[in-house]
Amino acid sequence: MRTPKGFMFDLDGTLILSNRKLGSYDAIPGAAEALRHLDDLGVPWIALTNGSAYASRVQAPRLREVGLPVPDEKLFTPNSVAAKVIADGGYKRVLVLGTDGVTQALEELGVTCVSPDGDHKGCDAVYIAWHPECSMPHIHAACEAVLDGAAFLTASDVPFFATKEGRSFGYSCAINGAVNRVTGVEPQPTGKPSAHALDFISAQLGVAKEDVGVVGDDATAEMQMAREGGAIGIAVTSGSTSAEEWARQPATKMPHVVIENIGELAARMGLG
Repeated sequence: MRTPKGFMFDLDGTLILSNRKLGSYDAIPGAAEALRHLDDLGVPWIALTNGSAYASRVQAPRLREVGLPVPDEKLFTPNSVAAKVIADGGYKRVLVLGTDGVTQALEELGVTCVSPDGDHKGCDAVYIAWHPECSMPHIHAACEAVLDGAAFLTASDVPFFATKEGRSFGYSCAINGAVNRVTGVEPQPTGKPSAHALDFISAQLGVAKEDVGVVGDDATAEMQMAREGGAIGIAVTSGSTSAEEWARQPATKMPHVVIENIGELAARMGLG
């Protein structure tokens, strides 16, 4: 197996464990040391979470509070990728099903956001993200827009993420399912495991996709993305997937290497 020239780290289950309300974090043992070691070696890395609740400028300081040396400019979310997808698609008005934090993050990135509680007629895209207060009228608004021809985008369609209390389900996946059932249209993820996300990661790191080490705890979000995009899949057992479960994955989601946590990363990747 080749040595990665740059790394992308997942957050939940890889660098941190949060509570189910995303209100508090604990750094996973060895994570801070691993990131500092990469900095010392001059190896580029970023963190890309599938969590969309907060802008990077809000979330990164909270990571630093628990000892993780993650600068604002090295933390990205599906909202970061979505802004590029929206710009590239020429979408002018986006109906957003998400928290205020989702809307603020998108607006800071230049997206014109429309609330499902307001006049959402004429939206040319729908974006579904972290939305624990989603209501049936919100789902109805999204369905109407998609049936009228709006693009159907989502932060994540992965059903679970790791927390301190165990496996938790992703709100966006559940909402996506409702809209898909009504409209028959599949959501287009902007977060992992989408090709959009891997292209974004490669560009941010400045290395070819095949030289990216994708580090994560989820077979679909991280390992499927690595396999489909030709990157290097590095699985950890510190989150939602055990070593035994990794061993049972199909070829499309099988990691290239499994480590207990990222404290082992440098030694296993031959980085010194």
